[in-house]
Order: sequence, then structure tokens, then C-alpha cells
Amino acid sequence: MRRRVFGALDHLRETGLFDDNGDAPVAIGVFGECTKNSVSSYTGAHKPFETSSGGIFESEGVEELPKNLTHLAHISRRDFIRDCAAAAATLTSVPILGGWGTNSNSIAAPSGPARRALSLDRDWLFGGKLDAAALEPGFNDGPFPRVALPHCVTPLSWQNWDPASWQDVWLYRRHFAVPAGFRGQRVFLHFDRIMAAANPVVNGHTLPRHLGGFLPFEREITSLIEERNVLAVTVDSRWQGIPPAGSPSGPVSVDYMLPGGMNGAVELRIVPQVFISDVFAKPVNVLASDRRLEVTCTIDVGVPLPRPSRLAASLRDGARVVATASKSVGLEKAGEREVSLSLGDLGNIQLWDVSAPHLYSLVVALFADDKPVHDYRIRVGFRDARFEVDGFFLNGHRFRIFGLNRHELYPYVGFAAPPRLLRRDAQILRHEFNCNMVRCSHYPQSEAFLDACDELGMMVWEEPPGWQYIGDEAWQDLTVSDVKAMVRRDRNHPAIVIWGVRINESRNDPALYERTRNAANALDGSRPTSGTMTPSSLKNWREEWRQDVFAFDDYHAAPDGSVGIREPLPGVPYFITETVGQFNYERGRGFDSVYRRAGDLKLQQDQALFHAQAHDRGADYPRIGGVIAWCAFDYASLLHSYDGVKCPGVADVFRIPKLGASFYRAQIDPKIRPVIEPSFYWDFGPHSPSGPGERVAIFSNCERLELSIDGHKHAALRPDRTGFPHLKYPPFFANLIVDGSSKPELRIDGYVGDNLVVSRSFSSDRTTDRLWLQADDKELVGSGSDATRLAFGVVDKFGAPRPYADGEVRMRISGPGTIVGDNPFQLADSGGAGAVWIRAAARGAGRIRVEARHGELGTRSVEIQVRPARDESASL
Repeated sequence: MRRRVFGALDHLRETGLFDDNGDAPVAIGVFGECTKNSVSSYTGAHKPFETSSGGIFESEGVEELPKNLTHLAHISRRDFIRDCAAAAATLTSVPILGGWGTNSNSIAAPSGPARRALSLDRDWLFGGKLDAAALEPGFNDGPFPRVALPHCVTPLSWQNWDPASWQDVWLYRRHFAVPAGFRGQRVFLHFDRIMAAANPVVNGHTLPRHLGGFLPFEREITSLIEERNVLAVTVDSRWQGIPPAGSPSGPVSVDYMLPGGMNGAVELRIVPQVFISDVFAKPVNVLASDRRLEVTCTIDVGVPLPRPSRLAASLRDGARVVATASKSVGLEKAGEREVSLSLGDLGNIQLWDVSAPHLYSLVVALFADDKPVHDYRIRVGFRDARFEVDGFFLNGHRFRIFGLNRHELYPYVGFAAPPRLLRRDAQILRHEFNCNMVRCSHYPQSEAFLDACDELGMMVWEEPPGWQYIGDEAWQDLTVSDVKAMVRRDRNHPAIVIWGVRINESRNDPALYERTRNAANALDGSRPTSGTMTPSSLKNWREEWRQDVFAFDDYHAAPDGSVGIREPLPGVPYFITETVGQFNYERGRGFDSVYRRAGDLKLQQDQALFHAQAHDRGADYPRIGGVIAWCAFDYASLLHSYDGVKCPGVADVFRIPKLGASFYRAQIDPKIRPVIEPSFYWDFGPHSPSGPGERVAIFSNCERLELSIDGHKHAALRPDRTGFPHLKYPPFFANLIVDGSSKPELRIDGYVGDNLVVSRSFSSDRTTDRLWLQADDKELVGSGSDATRLAFGVVDKFGAPRPYADGEVRMRISGPGTIVGDNPFQLADSGGAGAVWIRAAARGAGRIRVEARHGELGTRSVEIQVRPARDESASL
């Protein structure tokens, strides 16, 4: 799904575009889909989701760059074509796969084109704060520590982050070689994410600066490549006028922290002189018999091709060819050329839906003299998502949006999480919290996460970086550029159903938001635009609003101190993009309800009820398309936080569910998974000496619950359909004021009809507590960046979490891996549960064993297998 993705023809025989008897390909310079630190080929198969788990650029460099390195800040297309004129003669004489061998260890990527690339994620040398001399190719970087990407510039704990620790200019260096077989081709550097400004320098030549930390950018380095190469990157992580930063108030003005670093992958992409640089596949009239796929391709012509050329597209469902189309194209002039194709007669297309997210593959290939030159592969989903005045409709049926907002910040690594962790978040949201939509707040989020949403059937709202502040003209230009880059990169994701094109909760600015809306529509046009509104932006909305769907952040209390939901505005599609959060419903104002696992117990118990009220009361208005509540996971912030962690999440920063998640976990058909999730702890400690209390909630998808205490029947419960008439699975309420002196056990049995479908037990006897230890994945790749979560905590003898547990968890690791995180870990700060990441070593293979010890609860261990990563051919 990347914008610049470059194809390999070794898989085209599968597409039906040419057969085994066809002529040899005519050009080299292809990419193979790779995981980090690899050279590999994409097989054309979709890898199933594993349940284990833009900006604008300037030509000048940062102020610290020495003058002698700015002599080649930009390579013009004219100069490049002149330099490559001789190379054009090779276009028909070199095999397309020349210079590469097929890697037998290649694994199909979950999405994207059939391409080959050289990963540069491994073997970086981190120079710390910038020394300008280190930009010179011959600088002695031997003492620099070796790191793998993604990488954060400063060590982080899980709390108490200090923005001063990363607000500086930093240096990374990477030595690489390009295989000799790629002479005569074009070479690009592709950077996924660098926070927040970057200056790449190749062999002493400064490339154009990039501003913006959340979207990819590329630089062509064809004429700079030598036998041995040095890439230096300065990373400017200071507070500056780059969205979302720039406010004179500093980091406290943005409700999420911005730790710097090279937070994404880096690839070396090598393509022919003429290649397909972008493909946008837009399904049209999906629900009608004349449905079609309109395909817009951008061809980058480095050297004019006077001979006939042809563009061909093939839509496939596994091994079956669904439809094909082709068109002759003239490529006699250098530059970019846009060509459109239409694939019709699609027959019985299977729709992409939240319950059945069917994906097709599309391959577009470029031919010269009927010989394949280059191809580009994406995934396509056919779905019809409409926000109407009377609600939201998916594939022609009224559908209620049920979701949570998500931040992509992680403990210990900031934004530098590897793909496995990013994909795991999507799994948690879809399969543990049962969400059908997620809002990517408040910036474009990683492609790994979006790919997982496509595969899992979770709809997505995506928006540009920002939080309330709108800067000067230059800042706003960057926002428009971010919208363009976001839409270009992600418009082929069927999961994305709406573009947010306003800065989150910002004041109305009709001129700016007309620009952002027009930018999104010009590049896509198949999705509506929106942006979150607040009471302050409601005042003149009829005159100043410029979007298609009214999205409201609704924080207000009902007269009884419960969650209030406003009546939708008349005449416009409307839904709720934030509610609950840390809003203080008891006082009716403020955002000081801090849902810490180690905090106020009554507040913890209320969180799930507030979320249940928000979704139920939103459904009271049929015109409200649904509710996306705030939020899924705790995150680092300086606003309304505790020790630098803001705690509105229904799960903590480690992605471990809090009591607040009990409502979401129960919203699933019991035929799929029967659930009993109390919104309380069965504990008789100092925070709850008489037990959970009066009228405490139990969330379940059962029809009836029976409660027993020490084997004696205590209560038979039915769901509260009167108080929550619009929820499919309302909460149950029980009176659990109990004498805990005998350390009683609680048993809850859940029935559907007369059948017992689930039973859970809880112990109040702390002497039988144990240490819980669990790794999300049993296998990692020895890339130096692949990692999995290792979660731990104190649980009762039945496995239920024990609140306010303390003590120290000390871990010891052996084998090809490292612990990323606080070791030892103090449980009291996190309320009895926490996590670290286990990262596989670069070039590692074998077995990792981690042993965790608690002073009172003993020792537990886990084992993780590390399989070898593919070879890194670009390293010296």
C-alpha cells in the first residue's frame, strides 16, 4: 500500500499477463517484498494475520551542516536524464532479475506490490548529538554503537518521559553497497518515518530536507552511488514549527509526546529507467451490476521510450483471474505520465466487510515491445461505506460504528515500535475489544497497523498530525502537504472509510480546511472528509464548516452525573469521535478522572460503565452513525497525566486491559466467545475491605448469571435492559458487600438458555496468589528489531488480576535476545501488572529463555524461538 513501490516480473506469470513461453524481460531494477534486514521476493500470496500477537521538503539543510556538504542539495531531472542517456541503451539487453538471486527464505508480505528492495534497517551507527564532521564520508564512526531500526534517540522508561531528553539534533550513519548488477538503473532511498525533520547526506552530498515525522519520503540518489557508500542522516527532534508541534507553549500544548528518532524502516529501492511509481485502484458502483475498478497509474519516465508501450492490469482472487484490462501508452517524453484503466464485468465480487474482509490482488504491468518492464502490486477491497443524514451504511445496510481511538506511542520505544507490535494493537482492538472501527488519533499511523485493519475487517478514520493548534502560513502549508501524503500513501486501504482533514479540535479556519478537503478529494474522491468539532467550533459551523460528515467530540455530563450525549445536528451526517476519556462526570467539567490501575478503585470500576453509557446513549439517536470513544490505550502526555502517563485508556500503556475494558470485551456473540468480565476486583484489602460494593457491574454476553460465594448461591442476575436499552449485551448488576474475613471465593456461572456456557472463579486469599508471565509470540526473527511483549503481573489462583499488588519483578535473559524496558520492574507503580519487550538480536538464531522472579511469588519462565533473518546484501 505504499506510494512508491516497485515491482518484479518474476511473479507476472501468475497474473495471466504473459505465459512461460514469452520473451525474456527487458529491464532490471526490481524490488522484492521484504521484512526488515532482507532481500526477498513477494510471492503473491497474502500472509494471514498472526494472532500471536508527507510533509513538505526544503532544499536547504539544518543550520549545523557545513557549507562544503551543500554543493549538491538537489539533482534536477534534466541532469539525471543527461547522465542516464547512455544507460537507456541497456533497457532491452539486461535481464530484469539480473543482479539478484531468489532468496529461498522469502516470506509473502501481508500487502503491497510485487517488488524487491534492499532493507537498510540493520547496521546503523548512532552518533548521538550531531557533530557536523560526522557527515563527511571518511569520518571514523567505529566507536558509534550499532543499532537497528526503528530506533528512538533516547532511552525511555514507561513513565516520566522528559521532552528535553530528545529535543536536539542527532546523527545516524549507515554504510552500504549496491550490487554491481544494478548499473544503469535508478536508485531511491525510502524513509518511512523520522521525527521530526531529516537531512539525508549520501557520500557527502546533501539531499533535500524533509519536514514531518509521521509519513514516508523518498530521495533519488542515482548519480551519487559509488562502489562503497555512506548515508548520514541528521534527525532534528527539536520543538519547531512542524505539525503537530510549533505552539509557543511548547510540548505541553500537544496531548501526546513526540520522542525523536528514525521511527520507521529505510529501504534502498532500485528501478528501471521507466517504472510505475504509483497505482490507485478505486472501486466504483460496488453494489450495482455495473461495478468496476478504476485504476489510475503514474509512470515515471526517466528516459523516453520511442517504441510502443502498453499498460496491463490483472485483478486476481487467489489463483483466479477476475478481470483484465490493457491500454497503449506513449512514453516519448521524460517526466511523469498518468494513465487510467477500467476493469469491468466483475461478476460476483465478494465484498470487504467487517465480518468477512475479503481482499483481492491487483497487478499492473508496463510492457515495451510486448516485453515486461516493470510491475506494481496492491491489495483491493470492494466495499460501499456511506455516512448519510440518517446514519452510517456499510454495503447498503445500516451499521453502527463501535470503536475506540488509538495512539501509537509505546513504553520504552516511543514511536519506534516494530511491525509485530503495531499489528498486535489491531488484533487487540478487533478481537479483544470487539471494535469495528478505530480512529487513528492524531496523526497518520503505521502501514503495518493499517494492513492489519484491512485483514481483520476494522474500519479506520485517519487524520493529519495536529492537536488544537493551527500555526502560521508555513505551518498550514505543511498540514496541506501532510494530507496529500497521507491520502496518497493510504488510499488503497479498504479499511479506511473517511479522511479527517481538520486538525483535531481546532478552531474553524474555512480557508485552510477548504484546502485540505480539496487536497483529499483531488487524490481520492471516493471517501468523505471530516474533522473533529468541539462546542467552540459549533458556534458558526453553518458558515464555516467545510466537510462532508460532522464529527463531534462530546464531553458533557447528564444531570445525574452520567454520560451525556448531544442530539445530532440537523441535516448533516453525524457521529461521535470522542467521549468519556478522563472527563469528570461527577463534577460535570474537567479532565482529571485518572484511570490508573494503581489509583482510585471506585473510579476504575466506573470507567466501563461510562463507556457503556456513551455507546448506549449514542444509539438512542438513530441519526448518530456510532461512537468512537476515548480511548484504547494509555499514552505519554504532559496534560492531565500522572507521572507523564495519561490514563484514559481501557487498557494501560502495556496494552493490558483495565476494568474499563470489561464492557468492550463482552460485546461479542456468545456463540463465538462467551464472556464474563466483572468491572471490579474480588479483593478485601484496604481499598475494598467489604468487597466490591453495592450495585457493581458485571459485563457478559450471557442471558443469565448465577453468583455463588463459597459454594452458596448468592444471586441470580439478568442484564439491565431497562437502563441500557440499546446495548445488545447490557451489564448485570450485583450487590457484593461481603464479609471478607473468611477469604471467600466467588464463582460466576453464565447461561445461554438452559446451557452453562462459561464459568469464572475468583479468590480473595492472597496467600495463594502467583506470578503471571506471558509472551505474545513464540517465535521472532533475528533482525535486531523484531520484538514481542512479555507481560507479567500478580494474579489469584484462578488467574484473575490482583489489585494493588507490589514488589519487584526481576528478569534474566539468555539466548539471542535482549530485554527492552525497566528491569527490575516495580509493580506498585503500575498496580500489579506490567510488561517489557523481548527483542531478537541482529543475526540471532536459537532459543531465548526469560526467567522472571518475584520476591514472594517465586519464579516463572518463558521460551521464544528466534529464526534467522535473511541476509543483508546492502551492508559492507
